[in-house]
Amino acid sequence: MKSILKTSAFIAMSAIMATSVTSCDDNNGENTGDLSAKEQTLKDAVTPYVNNTVIPTYKSMADAAINLMNACNEAKEAYIADNNTLAASKITEAGNYWKESRKYWELSEAFLFGAAADYNIDPHIDSWPLDQEALDQLLGNNDMMNAIGTGGGSYVSANLGYGLLGFHAIEYMLFQLNGDNSGPRSIDKFTDNQMIYMAAVAEDLCFQCIRLEASWAGMDNVTKEKQDILTENELEPTFNYGESMLNAGQGGSKYVNYTDAAQEILQGCIDIADEVAEQKMGRPANGSSKEDKNYIESPYSLNSIVDFADNIRSIRNAYQGSKEGDKSVSDFIASVNAEKDRELKDAITAAIDAIGKIHEPFAKNATEQAQATKDAINAVTKVSDLLSEASKILTEN
Repeated sequence: MKSILKTSAFIAMSAIMATSVTSCDDNNGENTGDLSAKEQTLKDAVTPYVNNTVIPTYKSMADAAINLMNACNEAKEAYIADNNTLAASKITEAGNYWKESRKYWELSEAFLFGAAADYNIDPHIDSWPLDQEALDQLLGNNDMMNAIGTGGGSYVSANLGYGLLGFHAIEYMLFQLNGDNSGPRSIDKFTDNQMIYMAAVAEDLCFQCIRLEASWAGMDNVTKEKQDILTENELEPTFNYGESMLNAGQGGSKYVNYTDAAQEILQGCIDIADEVAEQKMGRPANGSSKEDKNYIESPYSLNSIVDFADNIRSIRNAYQGSKEGDKSVSDFIASVNAEKDRELKDAITAAIDAIGKIHEPFAKNATEQAQATKDAINAVTKVSDLLSEASKILTEN
């Protein structure tokens, strides 16, 4: 997740492209037609990483986002038709689908490189905090609201800033103003314009989630419904990121070899570990300004702690594999330094456990339960440090 108050980080693409259809032997830098033992091990890790971790995570997120979009649209239509009973049930559905799609997004944050960065999808759907002042102005602007009602997701995507889009804008509509944030917002606290805005932003979120899936799986490997949505909104991916990683070292891939691909996998893990420790938990817990204290992700749904833990689970999935028996980057690190690999795995588990000891609402407990938050920050920082050591092992061996 990226704040609207900071610039999104982009992972630079490799400047050198391999021209042979065979990978380079990392022992001498020449094309031999055969992979070295290291390259073969890392190829075996990259394949399930793409096919069993990245693509299924994005697919699940996109599927939930479609359901969220449909529930928000149905809630809007029922509300405008004065069928508040149906509208209320659809708001409850939407809240559940928001949490489901949100979970898969957080589980994807260890791989924010590729499409999420290159297409600006990360800041587009996950900027925070919500721009409350701009939102109030927008909801009171009848011309803009009429345009949103007509243009839907495509219109808000093209005309609204990141602080008015994505998960947190929808979260605010679904969960805020309920008094205690205990569940979906009461239907009697909505207005027509809020419903119209929420439905349009949910459409835009859905489009972006589908684009992520198609960008890694390929357009031919997503459903016809998803293909049509991308085509109608001119969001067809221009690069196949899954194919590029699977075919490291071959023409058209951005990776010169599988070591290069594995390095990006580890760097993605390092990036999200640092963000969780320093930004997501660190700023509210350690910052002195009001801006820092209010720097809380998912505050309206009381989902902050779940978000943090799922970010660390995304690291675990990326480093160790999502399915039992999957080959992973962990296998190579273990073959060189089994103790360091075990230490990193244990640190990941410890970080998830430490985060779980912080209680919601995080906005309050980040400071009032300062020791629990501090312990979690330290645990996640240790994960980052050990990932950096693993990256060094990968480079030097």
